[in-house]
Amino acid sequence: MHGIRRVSLWLMAALYAFAGFNHIANPAFYLAIIPPELPNPEWLNLGSGLVEIVLGVFLLEPRTRVFAAWGIVALLIAVFPANLYAASHKLGTDSALVHYARLAFQLVFLAWAWWHTRPDGETA
Repeated sequence: MHGIRRVSLWLMAALYAFAGFNHIANPAFYLAIIPPELPNPEWLNLGSGLVEIVLGVFLLEPRTRVFAAWGIVALLIAVFPANLYAASHKLGTDSALVHYARLAFQLVFLAWAWWHTRPDGETA
């Protein structure tokens, strides 16, 4: 694995593990953006946080890396509606600009995770 890819991988793993722990430590932020139509927001928040932690850790293991990267792609697609809901309803203390920037960055994060769905040595 090349240096840039390795740094990218470790950074991504840390980001998702931290974000997952943040779901548990600061649930109010996440609960505020879960659309009210979804059942059990506390469990959805906890579950998504735990999934982020597990996927972040799995990124660091070569045998589970590709699986974890695809899991992050799926997770980002799954939480996109909540971020869209938050932006369109101007929820929380964030401005609409912050919410829409989050949506744009989600596309960047999606591309970043997709890059790591390839086994080591493959390029696109």
